[in-house]
Amino acid sequence: MFRFVLAMMLAASAIAANAADSPPRRVYILAGALLDRPGTAPRGPSTIIVENERILAVEDGFREPPSDARVIDLRDAFVMPGLIDSHVHLFGIAGDPLRARLEAMTRDGFDDELTAVANARATLRAGFTSVRDRGGDARGVRALRDAIDKGVIEGPTITNAGDIISVTGGHGDKTNGLAERFADAVHQHQVNICDGPDDCRRAVRAEVGLGAQVIKFAATGGVLSNVSGGLARAMTFEEMQAIVETAHGLGRKVAAHSHAVEGTRNALRAGVDSIEHGTFLDDEAIRLFKETGAYLVPTMLAPVTVTEQARAGALPAAVLPKIEQASAAANASIARAIAAGVKIAFGTDTGVSKPGENGREFALMVKAGMRPADAIKAATVSAADLLGKDDVGSIAPGKYADIISVERSPLQQVDVLEHVRFVMHRGQVVKDDR
Repeated sequence: MFRFVLAMMLAASAIAANAADSPPRRVYILAGALLDRPGTAPRGPSTIIVENERILAVEDGFREPPSDARVIDLRDAFVMPGLIDSHVHLFGIAGDPLRARLEAMTRDGFDDELTAVANARATLRAGFTSVRDRGGDARGVRALRDAIDKGVIEGPTITNAGDIISVTGGHGDKTNGLAERFADAVHQHQVNICDGPDDCRRAVRAEVGLGAQVIKFAATGGVLSNVSGGLARAMTFEEMQAIVETAHGLGRKVAAHSHAVEGTRNALRAGVDSIEHGTFLDDEAIRLFKETGAYLVPTMLAPVTVTEQARAGALPAAVLPKIEQASAAANASIARAIAAGVKIAFGTDTGVSKPGENGREFALMVKAGMRPADAIKAATVSAADLLGKDDVGSIAPGKYADIISVERSPLQQVDVLEHVRFVMHRGQVVKDDR
């Protein structure tokens, strides 16, 4: 792993040195229709002027470019900001849980890192120029994040969580279901497992020390944990509170994986910034969302995918009753939250599903009651706010040139976002399939 990361660092240094000697690179993008700030009405014919990796100007009409500028003609397309997926797992084995379990004892960090590289590329080419990675090898995702930022590897800008913080036997405990001789070896390397408030403070500090830009913890059990403990609350309120206070003190936002409503209510009372999944919601949970201003990241694609996998016999028996329980409740809970005006940020749990298919989430959100315009806003402006990023999520001077196009307006047909034709990430064209 060290040699792999060192090679990437040396290549990045060479790229940076060459870039420093190059004159400013200017690109004129001619957009037939432009949704520059989702949540507002789209503009007509427009010109986006990009200099290096940033947007220099956005002007009405098609402007005449200077002779030395590159021109990208999207006059027959609908142009909008790059999408943001607030919940991915780039180290997931492409939505293939059976393969993951069969290969668990033959794969190591090298295999996982190369899988993550491929997943990052597929995600970017699907139009998702920024992601929040919600759990993977802490050192590996940090190396991937930095390599993408340096331009060594093609992928979305990553805000990474490292490993999910969990109580012993909880959703993030990798020893679950392992034979004792394997569990002992795995346990020695787990810094993310904690029991009691003081130990949970240590776990937060350990993940930040490994490079985590955001903290995730398991408030409840999880569907894909290979144990039969169900989806109930796993952490005490005091443990959650210790995690949130420590993370916020270190300048990190906090996301809680939560299914059972008791876990969701306690996590919101503890001050989390987002709830991931929120499968079972009641009136009190909805009230707490509205009172605290926390985001809900629904990940509606996950139960659809897991149900498909279960029917194909690709999941352990302990998982099956949890799938049925969660799938039956998820749609109703999310629809309830949408109707109540809870803040929603787009997230898919990709890694459970196949990277590159993130856009399937849009149609599910609309089916649950969101307008296409609101679903798009959830994947741009709102997701950027959740990530604490003011340089992505819209097309405006000074922001990163993260820009995509589709054939027609997704405001009328949202599933067109499953087929993004053009992708620019930080001023570089990475896909042009028009």
